Amino acid sequence: MLDTESLGALRAALERLDAGFASLPALGAGRPDPTDPSALERVLLETADRLTDNYPYFHPLYAGQMLKPPHPVARLAYALALWINPNNHALDGGRASSAMEKEAVAEIAAMFGWTAPAPLGHLTGGGTMANLEALWVAGRLRPGALVVASEQAHYTHSRIGGVLGLPFETIRCDDRGRMDAEALETRLARGGVGTVVATMGTTATGSVDPLPEILTLRERYDFRLHADAAYGGYFGLAGNLAPETRRAFDRLGEVDSIVIDPHKHGLQPYGCGCVLFRDASIGRFYKHDSPYTYFSSNELHLGEISLECSRAGAAAVGLWATQRLLPLVSGGEFAGMLEKGREAALGLHARVAADGRFAAALIPELDIVVWLPRAPRASTSSEISRRIFEEAARRGLHLALAELPVRFTDPDGSAFERDRGTATCLRSVLMKPEHRDWLDPIERILDEAAGEAFRGEVAR
Repeated sequence: MLDTESLGALRAALERLDAGFASLPALGAGRPDPTDPSALERVLLETADRLTDNYPYFHPLYAGQMLKPPHPVARLAYALALWINPNNHALDGGRASSAMEKEAVAEIAAMFGWTAPAPLGHLTGGGTMANLEALWVAGRLRPGALVVASEQAHYTHSRIGGVLGLPFETIRCDDRGRMDAEALETRLARGGVGTVVATMGTTATGSVDPLPEILTLRERYDFRLHADAAYGGYFGLAGNLAPETRRAFDRLGEVDSIVIDPHKHGLQPYGCGCVLFRDASIGRFYKHDSPYTYFSSNELHLGEISLECSRAGAAAVGLWATQRLLPLVSGGEFAGMLEKGREAALGLHARVAADGRFAAALIPELDIVVWLPRAPRASTSSEISRRIFEEAARRGLHLALAELPVRFTDPDGSAFERDRGTATCLRSVLMKPEHRDWLDPIERILDEAAGEAFRGEVAR
């Protein structure tokens, strides 16, 4: 939460911002009456009361979905920008914030080695819109050609295919939740594939598709390669990846387009996504004109390279400020946060794998852990997972559930009889650096919740 020192910094920044417009004439008698302070406070307190009806997303005991609190500098810079409320569609709507967006996006591109020639990129409302733009460009370059992604890729790709009228198919995954390169080659050999989506961190398990193998296939089959790195894109900065995962991230700069979400690991408020194209000439597909929008400057307006029109300039300001405080470099403080999350995931995985009540064969590649209870049948295991989820929440630990193929966490069939092809797994996203230091209380609560859930199964 924000402390008084942070609020003091915001007050000082607001005074400096106000001084920048001091030359304007006073509003005078025509100024609307300010809101009654007592009424303002009443409504804000009521708002605060309503907002307490939430899970504690900011706390380490929230270890469920992909929810990470924005960094204080991102919150403060975002709030500061709201006093101006810029729109980054056109330069006259967001002059300073447009420049800040271009600088921040260039720093993200540099993570992947995209510096010269400069790539084309901009912020979006989130990963879905960013992926839509990437596949829209792919469809313009390969009209009517098939788009394929792994069966564990985000469901947004199938939906985007429907929106854009692009045919879409999934490719089988291996037992680690990654796209199976042999299955991909079998589909490529049949022809008709225009674009392959490589997922650099699936949202269910954090699995990273085998990018080096996919790049080798591109040499033989000539497809466009898009990397959905919405979740995992920043992990290229982490120094503690497994060797195979490291090799995949080291070659991320060889793809044609990349999506990354600063509002996940980039410490930003929702919504802040980003799309990047290695070949800046694809800007020709965005080309359009407006009789009233782009008149103020001959410089590039961000609306000229985006499908979205109005976009919050405050998102760019928050991102720019965060990257000024925490540069996107290996070995820095920002990279250290990612490394701590991965350490936490490996630590929790080791603990549940050592517990005879659980099966946890899928070793985390990033910071997501999945495991399931051992039971007579997969269906019974799923019921116990749901009870553990509820019991843990009652004790203040918030996990998540995921319906996954049983071969991901029980490849040898030792955990239960496979009366169904999928099982409801327990899932934990340990994306906060504080999670590393909270493994003991997380394990204690999980042990208590599991004990109660297993006792309930015996009683049945």
